[in-house]
Amino acid sequence: MKNNNAQRLKDAKAELEQINGAITAILSGAQGYRIGSRSVQRADLAALYKRKDTLNDLITALEGGGGRMRRVIPVG
Repeated sequence: MKNNNAQRLKDAKAELEQINGAITAILSGAQGYRIGSRSVQRADLAALYKRKDTLNDLITALEGGGGRMRRVIPVG
């Protein structure tokens, strides 16, 4: 499982780098951007930001941060 998470982390970071490049290119005036077999047009900038947020959340979780609290027990 640990190796699988390490690979997922590596893949997520690589994709995040591509997403950041695509966002930068579009903001710099490019009308579109290609990542692998996918093509992104200027109108899809919101989708890129959404994917970026998803990847950042995944990276945080895989790096062991951002643990989810399950319940709170008041003291006092």
